[in-house]
Amino acid sequence: MIKNYIPILSWLPNYDRNNLHGDMSAGLTVGVMLIPQGMAYAMLAGLPPIYGLYASLVPLFLYAIFGTSRQLAVGPVAMVALMVAAGVSSLADPGTDEYITLAILLAFMIGVIQFSMGVLRMGFLVNFLSHPVITGFTSAAAIIIGFSQLQHLLGISLPRTNQIHEIVYHAIRNIGNINIPTFLLGVTGIAVIMYLKKWKKTFPAQLIAVVIGILTVWLLGLYDKGVRIVGDVPDGLPSFAVPVIDIDTMKSLLPIALAISLVSFMESIAVAKAMVQRHRDYKLDSNQELIGLGAANIGGAFFQSFPVTGGFSRTAVNDQAGAKTGLTSIISASLIGITLLFLTPLFTYLPNAILAAVILVAVFGLIDIKEMRFLWNTKREDFAMLAITFLATLFIGIEEGIATGVVISLVMVVYRSTKPHVAVLGKLPGTNTYRNIKRFPQAEERDDVLIIRFDSQLYFANVEYFKETLRKLEEEKDAPLKLVIIDAASITSIDASGIHALKEIIDVYKKHGITLYLTGVIGPVRDALSRAGIIQYLGEEHFFLDVSEAMECGIDRKKRKPLKDYTLQTNR
Repeated sequence: MIKNYIPILSWLPNYDRNNLHGDMSAGLTVGVMLIPQGMAYAMLAGLPPIYGLYASLVPLFLYAIFGTSRQLAVGPVAMVALMVAAGVSSLADPGTDEYITLAILLAFMIGVIQFSMGVLRMGFLVNFLSHPVITGFTSAAAIIIGFSQLQHLLGISLPRTNQIHEIVYHAIRNIGNINIPTFLLGVTGIAVIMYLKKWKKTFPAQLIAVVIGILTVWLLGLYDKGVRIVGDVPDGLPSFAVPVIDIDTMKSLLPIALAISLVSFMESIAVAKAMVQRHRDYKLDSNQELIGLGAANIGGAFFQSFPVTGGFSRTAVNDQAGAKTGLTSIISASLIGITLLFLTPLFTYLPNAILAAVILVAVFGLIDIKEMRFLWNTKREDFAMLAITFLATLFIGIEEGIATGVVISLVMVVYRSTKPHVAVLGKLPGTNTYRNIKRFPQAEERDDVLIIRFDSQLYFANVEYFKETLRKLEEEKDAPLKLVIIDAASITSIDASGIHALKEIIDVYKKHGITLYLTGVIGPVRDALSRAGIIQYLGEEHFFLDVSEAMECGIDRKKRKPLKDYTLQTNR
């Protein structure tokens, strides 16, 4: 159905007027937030502030048409802005016409990548970015973002870099050149925003700080005292222009385009999923979200937008203000359009220090100390992934940090699959239940019987570990083994390497007079073993429903049940 590809058709024709008040309130609130935030994030991305408003116009309309989340607030965000600066600044000087052209081309490339991923149903690719990696990356990026604003907060000149130690070094060297009025404006802006947000989250705190900053600079003439201001802001809507396509340039931008495509979607889908948990009246489609974000970036690129995605803070405000449908995005974009047409002259005296304050407050929440503590206390391996990604991003670079995170995620997937959990089982006294002897010390073992449970698929990457573990456990037995039982209920699949390994084990046990039983083999694995001839080779009488039945048969073979009963019950 066409509604699946254009989700706005599923809610707009049957729009409930009872939602209008909430949508209008949320749309205006987020739109007001977007004005200072968009300008601030454009500055963070190395672009003139007006491009933040351009990025808050067409993309919002397009996401409302193609996106499935009804609360997600799409637009410029700090994380993506920083990544844009990291990727484009190596090819052109920030603020130049060439730089602007490249940033717009980057938005187009990201849009094409995301749209293509959505059409090809490739949303699963974000699974390669684990939660600890994302936390480490965003926390480090937040620190870099914060320190990158020191030059605007202190009124000093610093070289443009994304490596934290270089920023700190040059900031200390220029500490004597601080512009006091600039510093006081910035600190005041931070205090005002934080106080007002604490008082009421939906209050347009950033806009109030902007108004205070503009009035202070204008009334006191601080622009003549070294306070840097935005200056003349062009009015009017962005003009239509086809992004400049250059193959060599696109090759240079491709790594950062891929990184932003994944990271921005990860950020967007995370907050969208959180919203849909609160609103059960619609369904979130991850692949359609990719299409929606892709369309927003592609369309935005034709109207001078840099890359956009769904943001945490504005989405939270959107929800709290009463957003019920995608109409909120249309209302927010309309407010931005009115601002571009009539209100841009009001921002002439806006100090850069206030925009820096907006950015600093926004990124404070990205540093997730709570998650770091949680991982340290619960899963040190995950904490190590977080720490490595965090340090790589902080001291090597943004692109290198996210690349390191992806590699670590893949390495951990492989590592964990090569050494899965293996449990030695024993019988709980007075029952027919068998449990892990390490977790149930009271579980009883027999010296001449080994019972193990292998909690993973059996495939090429872990067959050696499987065989080696069996050998070690056999050697630890005090008496010669007579029976080995493998509880295969947790073996979800088996490949050719696993089948060959199993046959090798069968041969070794036959040679040494050890009986091998398999229990709980699920249907797909059983089918694979049957096609490979393993069931016939081992013997149908060596397959059981559960460990208890296998042990009973090991003691008294006359109690063996027919295989056909087992076959019927394991067809899963």
